[in-house]
Amino acid sequence: MKFTVYFNGQFWVGVVEEIHDGKLRAGRYVFGPEPRDQEVFEFVNRRLLDFINGLSEEVAIENHEVRKINPKRLARQISREIKTKGISTYAQAALQLEYEKRKKEKQILSRNRRKEIKEYKREVKLKKAKEKRRGR
Repeated sequence: MKFTVYFNGQFWVGVVEEIHDGKLRAGRYVFGPEPRDQEVFEFVNRRLLDFINGLSEEVAIENHEVRKINPKRLARQISREIKTKGISTYAQAALQLEYEKRKKEKQILSRNRRKEIKEYKREVKLKKAKEKRRGR
């Protein structure tokens, strides 16, 4: 699992990447203004597990054999990762899938809400017309 916090130009964003059985799940959490260390620790300790369980879209990734890495090479890789902003391309793909899924869900909910409002207005209109005919 990897958790990256970065500034995207407007807000501070945390991206969680979890690899399980050759599949990557990623999620984006917006902190808003610059988070204090306490806010980040609170997110990691209390809300991270629920956040990850809420993710459903996965992207298959290639399996790389894990082997022992020279400590100097590892230090160079870490410094390179710190210098680069953002997240991996696999995580971007997973985030895009999650975004599309939530977009579809929201479209369905808003469509149903519009239908309910339309039906309610129709019922009110019919009720008013019925009352007019009765002379009340």
